[in-house]
Amino acid sequence: MSFEQTVLPHLDAAYNLARWLVRDPALAEDVVQDAALRALGYFRSYRGGSARAWYLQIVRNAALTRLAERQASAAREVRLDGATEDAVLAVADPAEGPEAALGMRQDAAALDQALAALPQDLRECLVLRELEELSYKEIARIVGVPVGTVMSRLWRARQVLMRTRETVTHDT
Repeated sequence: MSFEQTVLPHLDAAYNLARWLVRDPALAEDVVQDAALRALGYFRSYRGGSARAWYLQIVRNAALTRLAERQASAAREVRLDGATEDAVLAVADPAEGPEAALGMRQDAAALDQALAALPQDLRECLVLRELEELSYKEIARIVGVPVGTVMSRLWRARQVLMRTRETVTHDT
């Protein structure tokens, strides 16, 4: 199997994981590129198994390296208009009514905020399981912890999200 056949099918998953870990779309792209270069360098040592888990482990390591570098450098820059680097243009679906579109944007924003507020170890397990649909065993390999720890982190992350949902529901 070639490098392209092994890595390229997993670029979307790699970007998704990197984006959730570094919380910056542009930096996530850089992380995926760094990971692809690392994977190319280590490809001769790849012995088969889940190519997705192998590559996502490299992506995770590259993201953690970038985060450490970023924390050592100056704080995030804020553009002149006050928006941060990861501001997103939200465009409503024209088929929806304004109330439905507003509700969906608020729900998505609340979920995004709740996920972003999770500690990194809980967030990465949740993203790998729920968004990337990896098995507990694959997540354990990527994160470098026992399967039981993955299960515990997923349970704690889900509990935090449920409490956040209940708080939001009661506040409205």
